Amino acid sequence: MMIKKDLELYVHIPFCVKKCAYCDFLSAPADVQERTLYVDALTEEIRAQKEDYKSYQVSTVFLGGGTPSVLDRSEITRIFRALYESFDVSDSAEISIEVNPGTVTETKAAAWKKCGVNRISIGLQSVNDDELQMLGRIHTYRDFLNTWEIVRGAGFQNVNIDLISAIPGQTLKSWCRTLRKAAELGPEHISAYSLIVEEGTPFYERYSEEAGCNSETENGQAKAAGGAQAVFPPLPDEDTEREIYKATEQLLAGYGYHRYEISNYAKEGYECRHNLGYWERKEYLGLGLGASSLINECRFHNTADMKKYLEFFGKSGSGRSDLSDEIDCQTDIREEIEYLTRKDQMEEFMFLGLRKAEGISMGEFCAAFGRDIFEVYGTQIRKMEEQGLLIVQDGRIRLTERGTDVSNYVFSEFIL
Repeated sequence: MMIKKDLELYVHIPFCVKKCAYCDFLSAPADVQERTLYVDALTEEIRAQKEDYKSYQVSTVFLGGGTPSVLDRSEITRIFRALYESFDVSDSAEISIEVNPGTVTETKAAAWKKCGVNRISIGLQSVNDDELQMLGRIHTYRDFLNTWEIVRGAGFQNVNIDLISAIPGQTLKSWCRTLRKAAELGPEHISAYSLIVEEGTPFYERYSEEAGCNSETENGQAKAAGGAQAVFPPLPDEDTEREIYKATEQLLAGYGYHRYEISNYAKEGYECRHNLGYWERKEYLGLGLGASSLINECRFHNTADMKKYLEFFGKSGSGRSDLSDEIDCQTDIREEIEYLTRKDQMEEFMFLGLRKAEGISMGEFCAAFGRDIFEVYGTQIRKMEEQGLLIVQDGRIRLTERGTDVSNYVFSEFIL
């Protein structure tokens, strides 16, 4: 009997009700026709992979976005039917879907359950309605509570709540209020990300130093439609951000959550298996617009051009009804194909693995690369130890509390 290799699947749904002010993900509002065409194309892409991945068994499936819950139940059902028909999905697979308040109904939740979904990730971000409005979210805290009741009522027993800290105008007190209210609900997992001001977003125009040089933004103000100045609250300073991060771990520990990765907290046994796979460099296949993959030490992603994607995989536009025997993804829709060198692989092993609270195993490094870790990274490890940023103990290397504060600096030291 052939022993199959482990594979994770990520399925991208690039639609949302409204683009949030901080979001730089590949997503946008779309009408019913575009969503239908996309699901048509996506299911074609899924079926086109069947022969190439017969030697794999799928251990996790993650529908992300965007907002996958904007799709109706028939569209979600079609996607899962294609997945199950095309891949060997393990009976014990973790199957997740991201949802946003305001897009969840009892009918949809029941359909997800029927499709095999066993993990829900809800984008709350804040319990404070003024902060939600600042972020450009479509929902209120009350909307979230309605979604929570629907999800729990449908029988989902593995639920994550997404939160965002360092929101403009946020204080340590308001953040702790959000944390407590979320934790008191008893979700199995909480993701607590710090806001990053990304280029190309409304937040970038408001808050970035580069955009501050633009005549349209000045001293935390931006020109409104009528020429008046709109005043935005300031971002929390670095000291407040550091206090927020430390308070997060301490407060959530009191509710039974442990930090297992820089921004992720779980009750025992409910760590996100899919995300752990990314940090442990497991093979994963991205399906859908712009989705990224790591297969056989090769990284690549699908085109982010919707028109190109729909024309290639869609039945309309390409004139092809069955593409499974004709698709050469590497030359047609796959972009930035990078075959990782041994050096690349070792670097990723370090800076991805160190994101985990338990750090990396020196034995696993040796098994993977046939070299002692100190032979390759001895200088860097000793330097980081002396600076109080790393701990070497019991065959593992992990970040200290101070190292976590400056994790990007630590990670950069392991680029050879």
